[in-house]
Amino acid sequence: MSETKIRILLGSPIHQKPQILEHFLSSLLRLRRDGIVLDYYFIDDNDDAGSTLLLQRFAPAGSEVFLQSSGFNDAYIRNDTTHYWNSDLVWKVAGFKNLMIRRAEAFGYDYLFLIDSDLILHPDTLLHLVSTEKDIISEVFWTQWQPGTLLQPQVWMHDEYNQWEILPGEKPGPEEISRRFHAFLAKLQQPGIYEVGGLGACTLISRRAICSGVSYDMIRNISYWGEDRHFCIRAAALGIALYVDTRYPALHLYRDSDLEKVADYVRLTTAERAVDAGGPAGEDRQVLDTGGPAGEDRRALDTGGPAGESGRADTGQGGAAAHSETTAGAGDSAAVDGTGGEEQTGGSPAGQPPAQEAAPAAGISAPAEIGGNTPEAEARRPKLTLTMVVKNESQRFLRQVLLEHRKYIDEAVIIDDGSTDNTADICREVLNGIPLHLVRNEVSKFSNEAELRMQQWEAVIATDPEWILSLDADEVFEARFARDIGLLLQEEACDLFCFRLYDFWDDNHYRDDKYWRSHQSYRPFLLRYRKEFSYVWNNSPQHCGRLPENIFELPHQLSNLRLKHLGWSRPEYRLDKYLRYMLLDPDGQYGWKEQYQSILDQQPKLIPWVE
Repeated sequence: MSETKIRILLGSPIHQKPQILEHFLSSLLRLRRDGIVLDYYFIDDNDDAGSTLLLQRFAPAGSEVFLQSSGFNDAYIRNDTTHYWNSDLVWKVAGFKNLMIRRAEAFGYDYLFLIDSDLILHPDTLLHLVSTEKDIISEVFWTQWQPGTLLQPQVWMHDEYNQWEILPGEKPGPEEISRRFHAFLAKLQQPGIYEVGGLGACTLISRRAICSGVSYDMIRNISYWGEDRHFCIRAAALGIALYVDTRYPALHLYRDSDLEKVADYVRLTTAERAVDAGGPAGEDRQVLDTGGPAGEDRRALDTGGPAGESGRADTGQGGAAAHSETTAGAGDSAAVDGTGGEEQTGGSPAGQPPAQEAAPAAGISAPAEIGGNTPEAEARRPKLTLTMVVKNESQRFLRQVLLEHRKYIDEAVIIDDGSTDNTADICREVLNGIPLHLVRNEVSKFSNEAELRMQQWEAVIATDPEWILSLDADEVFEARFARDIGLLLQEEACDLFCFRLYDFWDDNHYRDDKYWRSHQSYRPFLLRYRKEFSYVWNNSPQHCGRLPENIFELPHQLSNLRLKHLGWSRPEYRLDKYLRYMLLDPDGQYGWKEQYQSILDQQPKLIPWVE
């Protein structure tokens, strides 16, 4: 009977110098993994191409490496004195850590191991932390936050960074605080496991803690600096104790000058494993200049927020006759009769694949595990088919979104669900040069959305698609999607990508309240078509989903690319949707009645959008 292995996701946002990152990655490869399946989730936020290349080449045997570009270029300043942070950087990192938590939860990992990329780990760190069976536990490291000061651990007992024990209401004097402070530091230099009030930067989080609701979200009535404070306070409020282990201290490369300590650290920790004397590992170990408060090497990384509700096509109601036209050559049309037919316009898509990135330096092989950006790989980029349902979109967002989509799609399948305007003409005009299969329903089918979506699905698979991007006529990705989509399509280990969708309430703000939180969850929009897979549909007449309901049986991943839903961004559109939902689903049988009623709220909570 095969052994059930513990599944761990190691997550790290990375903005790092190559000389430090190389040692960090090497220390990950030295970790013992007996009985563990270890996967990696890295966010590449580097401004140094050498660091990006190191991440692309990182491919441990038996592990999945999910590497994403952050898409941001926030300034992060560090020197040999200290590191400089601002509030925006802190809370962007908090959001990204939340994304890692959600990924660990969605993919059923037993643990999430969050670690900063300027740490060098003892080979036994991960196995030992798991063996403690604590829900949240950090491995200690020590840092001089300013030159010439005491070495301090990255953990604390209360408030922002108070490293002494105190009872509620107790008011010790300065001398007593000093005594307790030094006692705390002395205790943590002894190998053991100790309960603390705060921790971070090298933290193992159990699935139980994740499912209990831990997160790095800001707690609005607390002004403490740093996302780790808010994480720890929330965990304590949830009844989850926090622990630090001091048996295998990590080395913290807080300054470039700390690099000179790496060789000795590796030699000492390797020698310990070779000797394995049986006593507590590391008792005779010198306390190296290691560690540092949670997150000192991290970079601001915007993650958007969870993904969205499947936006529904702005289509009408009614019954069914349809005919189709297929454009395949720029402007050459076959005759279309009144009951159906095909007009083919051909040629290569006007929307080209994302531009190839700079070639690796001479003598360095191109990465393979992320779907390499070599010219050969770009030439083999799988076909991307856009599919939409549209109705009377000529005065709305159709032209705007198709102009963006044509930058990266190879084909389009569009259901015109009973339009009485020139919607079909806009589709043909904007997608000129791209193969277009346009199916026109003379009577709208939207009153039975399941029937409409099945029609759409059958029309798509008839084109022999590779990847299917299912969007509505008022949905458009943020600008960096056109650049990054090539990497997603080349991801061999994934058949489904999920994204966050933001409901825009005007041109520059999205709505965020208890009824409008689609951006706090992930929804499927990009699917690889597998002919051998048996797809199953939800037959609900409203809110049935735009894709088959069993697609999560396929390998799937979360993406930090964000999708904008523009359909609520005008008052007249909101009124139209409100009336339509109240007509089709007045009791909220297929949706959420309170949300329907909130559509007309006069003072909704709006958040500025940052591209």
